[in-house]
Amino acid sequence: MIDEITDFLFGLKMTILSGIFLLIAIIFMIFGIDTPVYLNPAWGTVIISGIPMLLLAMTRLVHEKWISSALLIAIAMVASLLIGEIFAAGEVAWIMALGALLEDWTVERAKKGLRNLINLTPQTGRIIENGMEKVVSVDEIKIGDTLRILPGESVPVDGEIISGTSSLDQSIMTGESLPIDKTLGDEVFCGTMNLYGAIDIKATSLGENSSLQKLIDLVKAADEKQAPTQRIADKWATWLVPVALIIAIVAWLVTGNIERGVTVLVVFCPCALILATPTAIMAAIGQATKYGVLIKSGEALETLGALNTLVFDKTGTLTYGNLEVSDVISLKEDLSEEDLLNAVASCELLSEHPLAKAIVNNAKENEIDIEEPKDFKMYPGKGVSCKNSYGSVLAGNLNFLNENGVRLENVESNLDKLKHEGKASIVIALNGEVAGLIGLSDVIREDSKDMIENLHDLDTETILLTGDNTETANYFASQVGISKVYGNLLPQEKLDWIEKLKGEGKKVCMIGDGVNDAPALKTADVSVAMGSVGSDVAIEAADIALLGDDIGKIPYLKKLSNSTLFTIKANIAISMTINAVAIVCSVLGLLNPVTGAIVHNAGSCLVVLNAALLYDRHFDDSIKKVDTENVEHSHYHYHNDGEHTHSHEGIKIIDEIRTDNGIKHMHIHKHSLNR
Repeated sequence: MIDEITDFLFGLKMTILSGIFLLIAIIFMIFGIDTPVYLNPAWGTVIISGIPMLLLAMTRLVHEKWISSALLIAIAMVASLLIGEIFAAGEVAWIMALGALLEDWTVERAKKGLRNLINLTPQTGRIIENGMEKVVSVDEIKIGDTLRILPGESVPVDGEIISGTSSLDQSIMTGESLPIDKTLGDEVFCGTMNLYGAIDIKATSLGENSSLQKLIDLVKAADEKQAPTQRIADKWATWLVPVALIIAIVAWLVTGNIERGVTVLVVFCPCALILATPTAIMAAIGQATKYGVLIKSGEALETLGALNTLVFDKTGTLTYGNLEVSDVISLKEDLSEEDLLNAVASCELLSEHPLAKAIVNNAKENEIDIEEPKDFKMYPGKGVSCKNSYGSVLAGNLNFLNENGVRLENVESNLDKLKHEGKASIVIALNGEVAGLIGLSDVIREDSKDMIENLHDLDTETILLTGDNTETANYFASQVGISKVYGNLLPQEKLDWIEKLKGEGKKVCMIGDGVNDAPALKTADVSVAMGSVGSDVAIEAADIALLGDDIGKIPYLKKLSNSTLFTIKANIAISMTINAVAIVCSVLGLLNPVTGAIVHNAGSCLVVLNAALLYDRHFDDSIKKVDTENVEHSHYHYHNDGEHTHSHEGIKIIDEIRTDNGIKHMHIHKHSLNR
């Protein structure tokens, strides 16, 4: 009950109302309007902001044995009321409420990400009993049951394939950009998506033991490890309270004037100190937002400057996560690369596989007139076949061509080269003979290499942790300049590496974009998610989101953190100096409770103004503001409880949808953004 009252009165609306009462009291003082003590407008401020502050101080003192800054302010407020200084009492109470409100805004973290992750858990499964299919709740599935997963369905439980072949999207678990071909005996994970062929699986683990539930548990556990940060004023309150009381009592006893003692308590209130951190952080968050960076945690800003290790995911972070044709290799002298691309694009034209779409898109970009295929057939997890003007065409993996009696000559060396470079490959046969290969690769972000070099110049270690195979990871890491690489990692293994690095005394920042990165993002000292292409879960798990996916802003963030820390320390120095001078003036009788409250308020305003200067500070010429007016085509679409909304307002829509608890899905298609 007490917590509910405190939360309500410390809320935004009540704090504004409290400030209005205080403003009216100031106006009355300026124009000399006299009112009876019991009709002083400042009473409204005392009731709205003072009562919850008093309750908070008493709760912390009695139940938590915690001497907080609220206790000192409560003492000053009560003392002011006892000698009839209502304005002074209201002023210190309102400044305290304002500081608490600002701090709540800077440290509050959304909890939607965990709910989104839980929503990924399939609720039903297609069980096979006596040759008949029956859709049942996942709670009814038992280990050993046979389940059928059709194309487009999610795998309801962990299992092993006992019939059929297909390709599965495992990005939720591993972050891999390519679908993984699965056949008899292969393991499938709960929550992954079956893309093509129907498969039957035998359930091997259920409920809390499933891979997806373990991922959810990892995020929960990592979130619970995040300890709340005490305000600087509260950390110092243990000695501030007794020192203030001693000085106030001594001033009263020596001078015989209780008003001087009360004035000491008023000016001793650490309100400017309370505002020192949240105002600087608010300004820094505003500064970052101008450059397309959403910072959700004030603690993250305080930690960023001390970072010495940055850990990166690969797909969607250092790379775009989009496959493109990188190599067209003809193995026949009479077949040009253009003809080979035409033949395979025709064969892949009707396929929905990501590799097929990349090949068709490449052919269109090269202005190749793609033929309509005849007798098109798709073999899930293997390849496709058709007939066109080039004859009988087969396109797929080695096993597929072997099964169709194609002699594989002069292929192995090219396949090994493509594999070493981290590329996917498709082998093409024409009329029963190997004709060539198509290599496909993820695309490295243009600024990834420069960003890594800048971090190395700042004496920051960089590490790559990825679910991709080690050869692919090593190739991409070498392209951007990262020397430490660990591949084939599941979410638990990524988290283990983060904890190991922290155990070595390193300050770790994790940068990722997928659901599988969420536990590691939560566990790292600071975490950054790619805002536009990153999953909702990753964005909500992270402290910072790069809304424009500009990874080159990582060094800028570190500089911003350093400047924020400097501003906070400067604010603390300013507030302590003003307090010290005001205390001396109070003891000498140069200030009374009202003038002391005004000086006290002036100190708080000075701290706020100094923090505001951080908003327009310039850190890096290479970092440009996000200009939402120059978006050529930024299309944001999200689905919210059956309603579809389209927006062309650029970056603002992201912040809006991140704070809407009703959002179920978000799809972002960004074609061009001028900076």
